[in-house]
Amino acid sequence: MAKQRIVVKIGSSSLTNKNGGLDLLKLKEHTAAIAALKKQHYEVILISSGAVSAGFYDLGYPTRPVTVSGKQAAAAVGQGQLVQAYNDAFREYDMIAAQLLLTKDVFSSQLQYSNVYQTLTELLKRDVIPVINENDTVAIDELTFGDNDMLSALVSGLVHADFLIMLTDINGLYDKNPKTDPTATRYERLPMLTEEILQQTKHEFGSKFGTGGMKSKLLAAKTALSLGVKVFVGTGSGEDKLIKIMEDRGDGTYIGEELSNSYRKQKQWIAFHSKISGRLHVDQGASEAILHHGKSLLPAGIKWVEGDFEVGNVVDIVYNDTIIAKGQVNYSATELIQSKGEQSKVAMKHSVSNRPEAVHRDRLVLSIEEAYNYE
Repeated sequence: MAKQRIVVKIGSSSLTNKNGGLDLLKLKEHTAAIAALKKQHYEVILISSGAVSAGFYDLGYPTRPVTVSGKQAAAAVGQGQLVQAYNDAFREYDMIAAQLLLTKDVFSSQLQYSNVYQTLTELLKRDVIPVINENDTVAIDELTFGDNDMLSALVSGLVHADFLIMLTDINGLYDKNPKTDPTATRYERLPMLTEEILQQTKHEFGSKFGTGGMKSKLLAAKTALSLGVKVFVGTGSGEDKLIKIMEDRGDGTYIGEELSNSYRKQKQWIAFHSKISGRLHVDQGASEAILHHGKSLLPAGIKWVEGDFEVGNVVDIVYNDTIIAKGQVNYSATELIQSKGEQSKVAMKHSVSNRPEAVHRDRLVLSIEEAYNYE
């Protein structure tokens, strides 16, 4: 049986002390938990914040900087200190860590995507623990990934992960803000993230030293699910906290249903490898169904068709001149030109595939840009 591949994301709130600096005791606890997981024969990739927290004291800042230039300077100093701390901690378990700094470009360039995938695959093959962070020192946007939440989701898709664990200082997703409303109820398990849940849990509670907030984690979880990766959002303590999470005993919320290997592989191929053969322009109802409710694209929601494609090709799905998703079509361009705007039972008469969906949800992924810009 193949090893399960787990991505563990540790945010600033889970790595810092009360003054916002790097807490080595917390880091060592996380390291012990990852080592315990590896000893149970899991492959582990670590997404870790903390470079700014590790570096700002040495630059003479009394507290964590708030300007972009200050954060980038602190990250430049702190990144080496952070990875050195991880190296020292993992060596206590005879394990080796490797550092990778990524930016947005990796996920939009097929060549860069392929290179990073090959590097990560080789590291895992050599039983090395990749420690990944955003390259804050050269990012042109303000800490682009949102405390590495979106980065963890995209890396999970890139490496064909089985599971994404997002550790934070809140024990899961609630229908209200648990810090201000005593009637707040935690979601134990969610098969998907609907618009209703996104609206209920859109509050930004979290640590003052993190940049992500719960909204950032929700959007990251939604992206991971779109790429076929199940998610856990929550907290934990002790060396066995990650093992408990993998044994369904975690203190948080589990998101996503069981996904087969073929499902994950198909999602990855569509997201990162497929060639785009055309475009389907959709109406508002279809856009909301795809983005907010996890639905398939039906012929009724298509306004017009671009390109000359066949059944099984991959097309962009466009709303108001913005690519919101892409997916593998069950209809040819000719069939959809005849069927656009029609109910599925009418459209199926024009299709040799006899499928009610123009693009089934299992063959559809949200676009990377939509994941970044989603509100």
